[in-house]
Formats: sequence, structure tokens, C-alpha cells
Amino acid sequence: MRKIFTLLKVQYSNMLEYRVEIALWAVSGIIPFFMLNIWTNNNLNEEININNTMLSRYFLSAFFVRQFSVVWVVFSFEEDALLGKLSPYIIQPLNPFFRYFTQHIAEQITRFPFALIIAIFFFLFNPESIWFPNLIFLFLSFISTFLSFLIQFLIQSVIACLCFWTEKASSIERLFFIPTLFLSGLLAPVASFPNYVKSWIYFTPFPYLIDFPANLLSGNKTNISEGFIMQIFWILLLFPLFTKLWHEGTKKYTAMGS
Repeated sequence: MRKIFTLLKVQYSNMLEYRVEIALWAVSGIIPFFMLNIWTNNNLNEEININNTMLSRYFLSAFFVRQFSVVWVVFSFEEDALLGKLSPYIIQPLNPFFRYFTQHIAEQITRFPFALIIAIFFFLFNPESIWFPNLIFLFLSFISTFLSFLIQFLIQSVIACLCFWTEKASSIERLFFIPTLFLSGLLAPVASFPNYVKSWIYFTPFPYLIDFPANLLSGNKTNISEGFIMQIFWILLLFPLFTKLWHEGTKKYTAMGS
């Protein structure tokens, strides 16, 4: 734990040097606000019995969840593997993915003030959407957002391990991003999906990446116990898969300095 906290402090110091870039990343995550405008201007929320206020809160919550669950580990790992930077990391006593993990946490801490400023501007233009989440649901949404981050981190880590067999694992991640974008709840609440989609989507990890934490934070109706059970299920499923791929990949890894 001491090593992890040391890494976190180092990575946070590094992230502070790129705070302008991180601010731009935060601004680039305002897709939910565009979707809110589309929904309200076309009265699409009437079809799922969600009023404009609750819909505004949902998309603001989706914005926050996305800000603190976005993952890019596959791109960093791929670059390090191709450039040979991975070699000294592998011989260190700490798994290199802890380094990437702390990078993400440090970036989230740095990103928080910018996300908060964007939320303030959102409330200035939508004062009717102002609300104070119940402390219990606020805590639960924080936990579910972190679990969402873990799921996405493990998914990308699994894909990143494919770098041991291919030089373009990031292309696989880009393909995976397509269903994530449309099925996670970032563009529309999962409750608005057709019944034939909802009949199977809850067995996938996608609704638990954005939709479930956003519903918790915004106060919209959701199955809390089922949501947490499915998040933990996917973490327990993905972690041994990642571990297996990592051990098999490092056996065949060859690069300068390895």
C-alpha cells in the first residue's frame, strides 16, 4: 500500500503539470449535455415518463460518472510495449498496471475541480435542475462509479494484454467503444431502450458503466441490489481473465532490456 500511495503522489504531481490539457479533456466529455438538448427539444422523455428536470439530472449525473470512469490504459500500455518502456516495469516488484491505475486516479483528482465548474455552469442555465442528492445515494453512487471505473479498467487491461500478441490492441478497444457508447446510458437512459434490447442488455456490463451510477446519483428509479451484484460479478469475472492473459503474455514478451 505504501508503494501505491507513493506512486499516487508522484502521478498526481505529474498530472498537475498537464492540468490545462485535463481541463480540455473534462470539457470534451460534455456529450451528455448535447444529448439532453436533443431529448428535451424533441420531447422524447415523454415516452419513458421522465420529466425534464429528472432527465436533466440524469444527464448531468451521466457526465459526472463518465468524468470519473474514463479509462485509457490500453493506449498507454501499447505505447510502452512498442517502445520497450515496459521492460524495466516488468522487473520491478510491483505489477505495471498499478502504475497505470494510479495515473488514472491522479487524473481523476486533478479533473474534479474542472468537472465541478462545468456543473456550476450547467445549473446557471438550468436552475430548475438544482438538487442535493440524498447522502446515502450520494455515497452509493460514489461506490458504483468507482466500480464502473474498475470494470472499464479491467476490460481495457484485458485488451491491453493482447499487445503481447498484436501491435494494435488499441484497434480492438476502439471497436469495443462502439457498443459502450450506445449501450452504457451515455447517449440515452437504458430505460428508453426497446424491450427486446432490455431483455438481454442487463446481462452485459454496459448498463453498469454509466446508467446505473447515474440513476443512483440523480434519484431516478433503479434496482440497487441487482446493479451492485452485476458490477461485482463483472469485476470477479474480468480480474482472473486479466491475470491469466498477463502471465501468459509476459512469458512470451521480448523487447530491448527484457
